[in-house]
Amino acid sequence: MRIVMILVLLAAVGGCTRLSMDSNLNSAYRSYDRGDCENVMLSLSKVDRQSRSRRYIQPEVSMLRGQCLERQKLFVDAAQTYQFIITQYPASEYAFRARARLETLAQLGHYPRVQAAQTRRASR
Repeated sequence: MRIVMILVLLAAVGGCTRLSMDSNLNSAYRSYDRGDCENVMLSLSKVDRQSRSRRYIQPEVSMLRGQCLERQKLFVDAAQTYQFIITQYPASEYAFRARARLETLAQLGHYPRVQAAQTRRASR
């Protein structure tokens, strides 16, 4: 009986953490829509702390953080955030979005275009 009670308690605590994390993420999106990047960063910091065991949420959090950094005209920081997403989560939807944001920053002159490596013949 004690084991059942402990399992129920653990499930409840885990569920509360998840609800709190979702609430903070939703709050970050609402703040972003209002243009309140300070509150976005605060909410995302809370999500970071609550999602340590749920790494799948990190690319989404980082993407929103990068977009907010762009709004604050912190283009270098935004680009580094996008590079982090691409490096750490290369197969995610957010890596695709991060590449698109880097391309947009490059077109606007806020980020240098990355040249593809060119191969040369070795001299003999």
